[in-house]
Amino acid sequence: MSDHQSSIEKGVHPHDVPHTRIDVVEAGEVIVVPEGSRFMGAWTAKLESTLGLEARGIERVPEDQRVRKVTFGDYVQMTLIWFSANLTLNNLAIGVLGPATFYLGMTDSMLLGVFGIIAGSLGTAYISTFGPMSGNRTLVLARYTMGWWPSKLCVLLNIVIMLGYGLVDSLLTGQLFSIVSGGSMTIIVGTIIAAVLALIVATVGIKLFHVYERYAFVPQICVLFILIGVAAPYFDTSIKASGSSTVVFADRFSYFMLCASPPLAWSPAGADFFVYFPPDAKRRWVFLSTLTGLAVGSFFPLLLGVGLACGAQTNPAWGAAFEISVGALVNEALSPLGVFGKICSVILGLGLIANNVPGQYSAALSFQLLGRWFRILPRFVWVIIGTVIYTVLACAGRDHFSDIFTDFLALMGYWCIMWVLMTLCEELIFRRGDRWYNWDDWHRQERLPIGLAALAAFCIGWVGAVLSMWEVYFTGPIAKMVGDGIDLGLPVGGSWAVLVYVPLRYLELKYVGR
Repeated sequence: MSDHQSSIEKGVHPHDVPHTRIDVVEAGEVIVVPEGSRFMGAWTAKLESTLGLEARGIERVPEDQRVRKVTFGDYVQMTLIWFSANLTLNNLAIGVLGPATFYLGMTDSMLLGVFGIIAGSLGTAYISTFGPMSGNRTLVLARYTMGWWPSKLCVLLNIVIMLGYGLVDSLLTGQLFSIVSGGSMTIIVGTIIAAVLALIVATVGIKLFHVYERYAFVPQICVLFILIGVAAPYFDTSIKASGSSTVVFADRFSYFMLCASPPLAWSPAGADFFVYFPPDAKRRWVFLSTLTGLAVGSFFPLLLGVGLACGAQTNPAWGAAFEISVGALVNEALSPLGVFGKICSVILGLGLIANNVPGQYSAALSFQLLGRWFRILPRFVWVIIGTVIYTVLACAGRDHFSDIFTDFLALMGYWCIMWVLMTLCEELIFRRGDRWYNWDDWHRQERLPIGLAALAAFCIGWVGAVLSMWEVYFTGPIAKMVGDGIDLGLPVGGSWAVLVYVPLRYLELKYVGR
């Protein structure tokens, strides 16, 4: 049954939904019966309609059920989504890693961090343009490159990424709340509070999501400016990179790639939030809106993190706080403000919800893409399940935050770069632009690529990434060739995947025909 037919049978005519500016984007009112039991589908549709939750899951949004005309305000909204979601403490923690983990100086950490973020944001900005163009969720698009079954590898990996974001965000909030309360609130309690607040927004869906992300940056940016004013005098600008020239080069390159990974890891969710915008949205403006919001929102707190880490090397109080956690370092930097400083710390902790919500929204959609039976459960149920999973893991790993954070950041970008580059090759070489995509085929397995070329390229790319990675627990033989180790997982994995994909895709089209 097509989306158009389904909406009419449920009594929602396509032209009955609102079409003023962002009304459709925030409404999410189109009722679609999930696959599986029609009783279950009707029950969940009624429940979602009654509670005001977003009814749509992974089903495509047809053109006649979207905003009629895109405006400048729509592009601003796209920018604010990404700006709010990344103007958060987890990016500050990435900045801390430059001087603290890679032993870099203040200047090179800041420059590498900014350009690394911009590089990683390019992939997510590109993928986000498919949202208005196709009306399909991000990893539904993976079927057009990876095929029906191989694309489920991307789905599984995206679930890991987004639940990993939830773990890191909620745990960092829990640490900060525990420090501010003087230990009277345990990290576990703070973690659960952060998870529940994110759960509420993600459960309601696209309507509350867009409204929340539109304003979430306001208290964050105010507190970050306050933090600059209080802490900047203690930043030690004289800190320089340590080690031989070869070691310093390897550390710089590895940190650049580390900073590129978090914005790149948003690519499997890049189109999820834009499917209600019209297909006539200018692709270049969607790209620039995403790039601007994601990059600027990310590198502002990152620069602060670099400064705090450099200050911690010469300020004994900051150094002692940093030994406890990043949250303790932030709280110590704000301590001259007394009680107001603690309030600022709480606001920064709550700001991580803005980063967590998009991830949990995307993870719920990915669960539905695992198979027909997974679609029986509505989107909001998967939000709850995902929240329980990452909260339990966060509480269990609360004493190993630094190791979890560093290793998770590096790993999550490896597969994303492979998928993004294969998608780019598929569009530019084999599809030659949007006109060769049939977006209504999103659920027709027999009309999608069989995916053998993409699967082979994906596997070969992973081999290259593993051979080139530099992690705490493993250093690949290629990575050992420079300094004490260099993380080449992103460029090697991505290039190997492309080199394998292009010729195999030619053969696949020639002999299979799709």
